[in-house]
Amino acid sequence: MQYLSEIIITSKQPFRTTTTSQTLQGCELQALSTTSVADALKYFAGVQIKDYGGLGGLKTINVRSLGAQHVGIYLDGIRITNAQNGTVDLGKFSLSTMDRVSLYNANKLDKCQSASEYASGATVYLRTRRPTKDSLSVQLRRASFTTWMAKANAQFERNGWSGFIDAEWTDSRGDYPFRYHSEYEDTVGRRSNSDIRYGRIEGVLFKGGFSSHIYYYDSERGCPGGIVRRLSDKYVNVGREWNRDFFIQASYQKQFMECHQVKLNAKYTNEHLRYCTDYPENHNTARVNNHYLQQDGYGALCYAFTPWPWLSLSASYDVRYSKLEADLKKFDDVFRLDQKQVMAVQTNWHGLQAAASLLHQHYHDVTFAHVGAAAPLDRWTPAISAAYTLKGLTLRAWYKKIFRAPTLNDLYYTQAGNRNLKPEYTKQLNLGIEYHFDSPHWNASLQADVYQNKIENRIVCLPLKGTYTWSMMNYGYTFCQGLNATAQGRYHTNDWQLSLLTSLTWQHDVNRTDPDDEDTYDKPICYSPTLSSGVTAIIGWRNLQLSTSYLYVGERMWSYADPEDVLKPYHNIDTKLTYSHNIGKTQWGICLEVCDLLDEQYEHIPRYPMPGRNYKLTLSLGL
Repeated sequence: MQYLSEIIITSKQPFRTTTTSQTLQGCELQALSTTSVADALKYFAGVQIKDYGGLGGLKTINVRSLGAQHVGIYLDGIRITNAQNGTVDLGKFSLSTMDRVSLYNANKLDKCQSASEYASGATVYLRTRRPTKDSLSVQLRRASFTTWMAKANAQFERNGWSGFIDAEWTDSRGDYPFRYHSEYEDTVGRRSNSDIRYGRIEGVLFKGGFSSHIYYYDSERGCPGGIVRRLSDKYVNVGREWNRDFFIQASYQKQFMECHQVKLNAKYTNEHLRYCTDYPENHNTARVNNHYLQQDGYGALCYAFTPWPWLSLSASYDVRYSKLEADLKKFDDVFRLDQKQVMAVQTNWHGLQAAASLLHQHYHDVTFAHVGAAAPLDRWTPAISAAYTLKGLTLRAWYKKIFRAPTLNDLYYTQAGNRNLKPEYTKQLNLGIEYHFDSPHWNASLQADVYQNKIENRIVCLPLKGTYTWSMMNYGYTFCQGLNATAQGRYHTNDWQLSLLTSLTWQHDVNRTDPDDEDTYDKPICYSPTLSSGVTAIIGWRNLQLSTSYLYVGERMWSYADPEDVLKPYHNIDTKLTYSHNIGKTQWGICLEVCDLLDEQYEHIPRYPMPGRNYKLTLSLGL
């Protein structure tokens, strides 16, 4: 009952219907047959998840074909960053600690939020659980491909303070069987170098407007290569990767004199990456043993003034200092100072809601290389949105212009980096409609949006200096128009809880770079499906719960070299059965998951087959 009341409150929050949003939370989020945040996000409309094969493969999110680097990932309101390449591996973040996962096209609109939250084409918000009682729980999982997982969570609530510590250890051989079949080949084997071992521990602490989060992740994994034709029994990719990621963050929000609100954010991040292919048996890739160290310090001050209940004015200033060190040949340490300021206004008057913002971004790099750093980058970008709500029906429209600055890898990576890169601009236009209906025992919501995206000065890597020497450059203009639609319904009685969640995406995403290039002009963007859809059904009866998720992704082109270079469409069905039972004050639980029920070894990236049908059995104990 507590979960259902949360759904109703969320749908009625002010200043949030002017932009498009989707949310999974509470029982529905935990009912999905998922492990990481990436697995949950794939059920949202307009989302493509790229998974580079293997249980430990990199997982990134692409929203409405903007690209992973245009998507901001926020944990409890503070951005997860990567100054080196601008992408976030969502596989590192577990769903077990999450209370809510939300996706906003454009950005969320709160009265008081940081300037960086306005600086992305789309935003993902991860909200950790707020404990309400003392408890201790442990889990043990056995899964396919020699996978073991152990997890423990301790949470408390005392005198207004609450928090938890969550620890997880996972070990997997990841040697799943595969069959790669095409018109010209039939390759059968087992995935090699797809193992992963990682440990994760994190803790949170809350009281009133104060929240804090500390996180540490340590892993070693194989980096499996693409499947090689007829050589699966001989070819072994021996690349290995080690990660040590640490961050600590805190936020404090205070409202005073009824019309003033202030928020402070602070964060420190330290990430170490080692990538090694320097092994005697390696005959297939260049031998390297590279180490990268990123350090990042961040602070933000946000202020909001609400002179009347229907009007809010806000201003925010963010500063971020990043340092990248690497032992690459001819690479010098790089320092980046990133400053953002925003001025925003929001209003809500008799069902008419509107918001506008003007964001300023300034980037300044310092390096001691003899060729010097890139020129400073200084830009202003606007966003505007409006909506009108009448008896549960909302009409909305919004426009946003934003850019992503070249990453430190784009600018300074040895041989490939280009210090003359321009920022990659996106222009988004959206028209949408949303309807909500609530009653004592059931509620429903429908929403649909048509949109148009334009991306200019795309930053790509091309072989300009020969086959084996690639360079970063601005090349490309893409045009995308599409439709996102979702429908959700929920019903509950004393014993039964039923949920049905659906999503649909249709989009036409094409290359408009060079009208004289007949091979690429007006052709679909690689990896962008025209049609995708998902359906999730959840049935709960007393202590028993069954959930089934269906996902369809249509055909995608992956190369312009040959019109036949396409990834086949696929259907994916996951199912999860959970039973819990109380004995005194102890709660026992057992969960069986079957992923990819149809055993379709589909691909997100060519020659990186996914594991196919696999099983997970989890035992849990709660005190």
